[in-house]
Amino acid sequence: MSTSSPEAVKKLLENMQTDLRSLSMECKKKFPPVKEAAESGIVKIKTIAARNTEILSALKENSLEVVQPFLMGCGTKEPKITQLCLAAIQRLMSHEVVSEGAAGNIINMLWQLMENGLEELKLLQTVLVLLTTNTVVHDEVLSKAIVLCFRLHFTKDNITNNTAAATVRQVVTVVFERMVAEDERCKGIVEHPPPVQGNTNRRSVSTLRPSAKDAYMLFQDLCQLVNADAPYWLVGMTEMTRTFGLELLESVLNDFPGVFLQHQEFSFLLKERVCPLVIKLFSPNIKFRQGSSSAASPAPVEKPYFPICMRLLRVVSVLIKHFYSLLVTECEIFLSLLVKFLDGEKPQWLRAVAVESVHRLCVQPHLLRSFCQSYDMKQHSTKVFRDIVNALGSFIQSLFIVPNAGNSTAVSAPAGGSGSGAQSAAQGGPGAGGVSGNLTTQAAFEYRGIWIPLMTVSVQGSAKATYLEMLDKVEPPSIPEGYAMSVAFSALLDLVRGITSMIEREVAVEEEAAAEFRDTHPDQQWQPQPGVHLVWEEMVSACWCGLLAALSLLLDASTDETATENILKAELTMASLCGRLGLVTPRDAFITAICKASLPPHYALTVLSSNAANLSGKAYSIQGQSVQIISPSSESHQQVVAVGQPLTSQPQGTVVLTAKNIQCMRTLLNLAHCHGAVLGTSWQLVLATLQHLVWILGLKPGMGGALKPGRAVEGPSTVLTTAVMTDLPVISNILSRLFESSQYLDDVSLHHLINALCSLSLEAMEMASGNNKEPSLFAVAKLLETGLVNMDRIEILWRPLTGHLLEVCQHPNSRMREWGAEALTALIKASLAYKHDPPLAQNQRLQLLLLNPLKELSNVLHADIRQKQLESVLQILQSQGDSLGPGWPLVLGVIGAIRNDQGESLIRTAFQCLQLVVTDFLPTMPCTCLQIVVDVAGSFGLQNQELNISLTSIGLLWNISDYFFQRGEAIIQELEREEEALQKQAQEKGETLNRPFHPAPPFDCLWLCLYAKLGELCVDPRPAVRKSAGQTLFSTIAAHGTLLQQPTWHIVVWKVLFQLLDCVRTSSTTADKEKIESGGGNILIHHSRDTAEKQWAETWVLTLAGVARIFNTRRYLLQQLGDFFEAWEVLLNHIQSAALSKNNEVSLAALKSFQEILQIVTPVRDSAGDAFAAMGVPPVLIDPLSASGPGRPLVRSDSLVERLTRYNGAELQAPPPGEESALEDSALWWSAWNTWYRTGTDSTRPPSGPTEKFSFIPSQPFLTALIQIFPALYQHIKANFSMEDLKKLGVILHGAVSVPISSDASPFILPSYTEAVLTSLQEAVLTALDVLQKAICVGPENLQVMYPAIFEQLLLFVEFSCKPPQYGRMETKHVANAKYNQAEWVALNYVPFAERSLEVVVDLYHKTACHKAVISEKVLQNIIKTLRMPLGLKYSCPSESTWKLAVSSLLKVLSIGLPVARQHASSGKFDTMWPELANAFEDFLFTKSTPPDNLSIQEFQKNEAVDVEVVQLISTEILPFANFIPKDFVGQIMTMLNRGSIHSQSASFTEAEIDVRMREEFSKVCFETLLQFSFSNKVSTPQEGYISRMALSVLLKRSQDVLRRYVEDERLSGRCPLPRQQVTEIIFVLKAISTLMDSLKKTQPENVDGNTWAQVIALYPTLVECITCSSPEVSSALKEALGPFKDFMQPPVSRVQNGES
Repeated sequence: MSTSSPEAVKKLLENMQTDLRSLSMECKKKFPPVKEAAESGIVKIKTIAARNTEILSALKENSLEVVQPFLMGCGTKEPKITQLCLAAIQRLMSHEVVSEGAAGNIINMLWQLMENGLEELKLLQTVLVLLTTNTVVHDEVLSKAIVLCFRLHFTKDNITNNTAAATVRQVVTVVFERMVAEDERCKGIVEHPPPVQGNTNRRSVSTLRPSAKDAYMLFQDLCQLVNADAPYWLVGMTEMTRTFGLELLESVLNDFPGVFLQHQEFSFLLKERVCPLVIKLFSPNIKFRQGSSSAASPAPVEKPYFPICMRLLRVVSVLIKHFYSLLVTECEIFLSLLVKFLDGEKPQWLRAVAVESVHRLCVQPHLLRSFCQSYDMKQHSTKVFRDIVNALGSFIQSLFIVPNAGNSTAVSAPAGGSGSGAQSAAQGGPGAGGVSGNLTTQAAFEYRGIWIPLMTVSVQGSAKATYLEMLDKVEPPSIPEGYAMSVAFSALLDLVRGITSMIEREVAVEEEAAAEFRDTHPDQQWQPQPGVHLVWEEMVSACWCGLLAALSLLLDASTDETATENILKAELTMASLCGRLGLVTPRDAFITAICKASLPPHYALTVLSSNAANLSGKAYSIQGQSVQIISPSSESHQQVVAVGQPLTSQPQGTVVLTAKNIQCMRTLLNLAHCHGAVLGTSWQLVLATLQHLVWILGLKPGMGGALKPGRAVEGPSTVLTTAVMTDLPVISNILSRLFESSQYLDDVSLHHLINALCSLSLEAMEMASGNNKEPSLFAVAKLLETGLVNMDRIEILWRPLTGHLLEVCQHPNSRMREWGAEALTALIKASLAYKHDPPLAQNQRLQLLLLNPLKELSNVLHADIRQKQLESVLQILQSQGDSLGPGWPLVLGVIGAIRNDQGESLIRTAFQCLQLVVTDFLPTMPCTCLQIVVDVAGSFGLQNQELNISLTSIGLLWNISDYFFQRGEAIIQELEREEEALQKQAQEKGETLNRPFHPAPPFDCLWLCLYAKLGELCVDPRPAVRKSAGQTLFSTIAAHGTLLQQPTWHIVVWKVLFQLLDCVRTSSTTADKEKIESGGGNILIHHSRDTAEKQWAETWVLTLAGVARIFNTRRYLLQQLGDFFEAWEVLLNHIQSAALSKNNEVSLAALKSFQEILQIVTPVRDSAGDAFAAMGVPPVLIDPLSASGPGRPLVRSDSLVERLTRYNGAELQAPPPGEESALEDSALWWSAWNTWYRTGTDSTRPPSGPTEKFSFIPSQPFLTALIQIFPALYQHIKANFSMEDLKKLGVILHGAVSVPISSDASPFILPSYTEAVLTSLQEAVLTALDVLQKAICVGPENLQVMYPAIFEQLLLFVEFSCKPPQYGRMETKHVANAKYNQAEWVALNYVPFAERSLEVVVDLYHKTACHKAVISEKVLQNIIKTLRMPLGLKYSCPSESTWKLAVSSLLKVLSIGLPVARQHASSGKFDTMWPELANAFEDFLFTKSTPPDNLSIQEFQKNEAVDVEVVQLISTEILPFANFIPKDFVGQIMTMLNRGSIHSQSASFTEAEIDVRMREEFSKVCFETLLQFSFSNKVSTPQEGYISRMALSVLLKRSQDVLRRYVEDERLSGRCPLPRQQVTEIIFVLKAISTLMDSLKKTQPENVDGNTWAQVIALYPTLVECITCSSPEVSSALKEALGPFKDFMQPPVSRVQNGES
């Protein structure tokens, strides 16, 4: 119910009347005046109530009168009356019906009561009611009321004192509240107060309104009182205490800061009165040093007084908190004082209170910011903010360093950190829960033996003080151990929390503003206010060193997980803040601290120690006291959770990790995870530390780079407790998440991260390079992880990332490089598989960038890396092969980067890749890469590690060529498009287009590259490769050569085929002749291949045959090229050099090729080797040309002709029906003839040196083939074939036939000696001559001059029958004496050949006897001259058949020739022939050789018949024509016949043979002929007849002499038989006589000279004398001789005519 409501008013009136009545009752007896006054008062009230409607205001107006009776009542000093009156007055006051005057009276009355010491509590109550209910009391009245309360505060009564104190406080508050209310009321009224003067007069308050004035006067006097000066306004004060004054000052300042800030007068008071006062009162505390003896100082120093000091600090706290902006300078002094109070020399209680005050500041970040702005950022000003932080730090340090002497309760923990001492100290601490082990249970700090418990002092963020509130204590309290530390610790944490959250909020606001600005003004640059940034930076710079020093020390000393967590959090937030503000040094310093704390103590880690060195050099001087950054101690009693190996290059002992290390590690992970973006270069520190921790904990990288706990085996000395074992998966998970979160970093931060990882990795590489220890793979694994999660922007980090991994791949430590390669290949595979935007197919640059490191790996020499590289290529091909596109050259480059020193398995893997490419990917790759595929396949052919791969790669080249063939049109189009583009580029740059085989079209170039590669393989050192490559090369050219344009063929011929031939020729001629040992695990080598030379021979054969075949099959195409003749010449030159090589196989094959290009052999032959197989020549030439490649017939597609048409632009002419017509060009033929001639000459020229050193003798098959070429060749050159050429031919034929055979080949070539068979070579020679003579025969007249030459050649061969040709100076054995097993040379049996030649001669002569040339060149004479040899040798001939054939031939020839000779007798062309003929007859008929002993009689008789035939020829063909024949010749013939008719010369027979050996028949014929011609009536000249007669008489005379001598000897010898030859002679003579008699009988009588008869008859007596001889043979011969004489026993004619008896 309000005091102004009618009910309240009514009640008031009633109560007042009741009070007055009571008063009058009480005073009736003793105090009548009072009674009267009371009664009149009742009347007055009634009157007021009756007259006025506004009763309360009426009462107020008349309050003096109304109050009067009560005042009088109080004046009675009667307690009962006084109480009644005071209660009544209070009731009036509470209804606000007291006027100012009345109030003054009331106060005066109260003052009297006070002075009398009456009703003190009631008085205080009354004053309070008076002042709080209304505002009527002002000025002196008010001051008197206040003084009254102060006076009551200092009574003897404790209750009164306390009540008075409370009342004073309330009253002071009321005064100031009134002022605030007054200000509120006047707020609307604009006043212009006169400007404040210098305010020298303290009482100049005229400008203030009433309430303000009261407040001013009151405050001013409070200052005076505290300063122990007389008050100006509070008159009547008798005593006052400083403590109470300070409390009142503090409450006013704290409760009404607005008053002082809004009114200059009050501000002035603050500056002029309060601050000096505080400073003055502080002085004893400043000067005082604990422990200094007072004696030493001249004047005794006043001791600090706890109550005042503590209140002063409270005042200071308020001043700083509220009036900092007014009192900048003064605050600087206060703060400096505050810092000083933390000194170790100050009393313990003073330090505690100071720390509490500092804590109060620390929870006000905005205030701290102001300090920083006002002092630290100003020049020449104390760095107050920095000093506060440093002071806190050094305060904390001092607590650890010196156990406080003044603190009796400080307990130093025993060294073990446990035991009774520590336990007892811990008992009083809060939260003493049990923990396992004997560790002290209380949260505490412990450092170097000092143990300080940690108490809970205040809630985070509020500075709830303990000792600053102890206003009732007079003596300094004892401070429990650890209290100061706990407050300082809270202050530090609050400071960090406040500053960081404040700055970060502001930074966030600014960033938001900046973002907004950028959105609205995208074109402009955001300009932040520079001041703000400076303040932030200055704050951090000022405080970080001190904070770091203190926090590091605390972290090291902390034994409590929560405390540790708080410290770490503080360091973390500071690091992050520094990072955000870009302050590198402090950021790195905080991070270093966390890192160091994560690692075992004194752990050697260069990154950290270098950083710490920078810091420890800085000592901060705080007013002469230096703060050192203390290095961590190692004695902290912590639970060990892991033991492991340190990561160092030198092996060391083990290191231990404590739970705190792990806790720090988690903070570090947290830092990196949440604040990675601001870490910048300090990633290095963070990662280095993590790497070491990971190492010590034994985490090893697994798939994708995530770290997993390694197996225990890997670190024998790694010991992990179960506590940490459960943590490990979590840590490993956080580690992975840390790198996954790198995807949220901006590009710059990401680069910092990558750089840090790279340099870490470099260190790890250095460490691992010296030894084979397990390397640290942390960095490599994390690079991989980072790469994998940042695929979307892989481009920006690809180069540094892969560049570094490539270095790792070259590391000597195998585990390290293995991981480098693993990481690199995993990244490449992942990046290729990633769905980029735009896709890789459209972003060639990126694709090449991604593939490039794969290529770079090829430069690494380590096989394991190359293996990894190739395996990943295989995987890439399998997964992304279709989409590689422009990446193909790189991939192919990798596959092809094989070297011979790499080992088989690598090459095998690479080859798998290539096979995959060729089988699956040729259609998907750009055609420009096909050439690379060819090169790569070629390089696999050339590698020498694995023969099978070489051979298979040749197969791949064949497959590639097939692909070219099938996809020709598509490839051509694409290549030509590409070519145009390149051409355009080249023109723009002004360069010429540079590619191999340039002028040829691109598709042809592709083929040429293929051919060139195969060509290289054709000269590989391994025979199998050469063979395979050769077959493939020629097959591809044969199968697909039609696709080439005509000009390209020029390149094929010159650059591919001839170049190949050159190489092969060179290699073959220089090949080693050493025998290759078979064995050694190899396959057995056939003797025909057991030297390198023989193996090269095979290659040469194959190559030459291939080239020749191409020349043959593509002749019509090649002839259209301009330089076909030059090519032809070169080819012939190759054929010649091969034919002349010292290898039978090659030389023979060369001739085969020669035959082929001359088209003597049909191009398609299935059994090229059959002819030679029989002769034991290896069938090297059997290479069926019909097959178009290794084992597969080529199916020609229908469109081939069309394709060719389209490709070459014109129908290719099919070769004309007569293949020869293509070769009609005689130059080509003559070139071939010259080659043939040179080959023949060189191969048949006998060696000139001594026989031992003969080098090489051509084989029979070779010579045969050589000679067989001639007939065909001749067909084309016969038109111009000259005598000169014929002579050349003759030399070669002769040479060829003269070549001997090696004895081991002879059984295959020679017939058994008895058979008269020709060898194929001899056949060939004769065939050649036959061809020639046939050609001459049908040819024109001028050819016939060649006949004699042919005869000459044949006759040379005929001589071989008796005189085998010599081959140089070589000794040849007769075939029968040669031993097969010795390498001797065997002469052929030339007899059959010579005889065949002789038959040919006879035949030819038969045809040509009458030709001019034959006559004039004396062919007949030459024939006879040649035949003389076998005829003369007769029985001495090597073969009996020879002389027989010679005779029959002679007879045949003469039968044809003699008529011709007679015909031309006059010309004299035959003159020289006759003596030859005579000699021939003589040599034959009277041979010097004896018949063989084993000659049978039948044989002898046959032979005699031959002699007879000759004589008959003489008698029929020569002698009858004597008149045409030279006389000497006839004479010679006669002499011969004469010799033949008597055989007396022959004295060599034994008696037994005599009857047989006498050539009686022959003698007979001779006689007969002799006689016939002796008595011939056709004798034209007497001379001839004379010759015959002479001959006859000589004969008869000789007979006579012989007979006589015989008779004589017979008689003398008596019984002794005569010598054998004499007997033989006589027998001959007798036979001759009988023959003569026969002849004479047969002759015409008129032809016989009478003289002859006389001589014949004269023989008779002599014959008769011989009858006595004893020899039976002689007797029988005599009988025969005497028989014919009976014809002479007739009577003379006349008697006969007279008749008979």
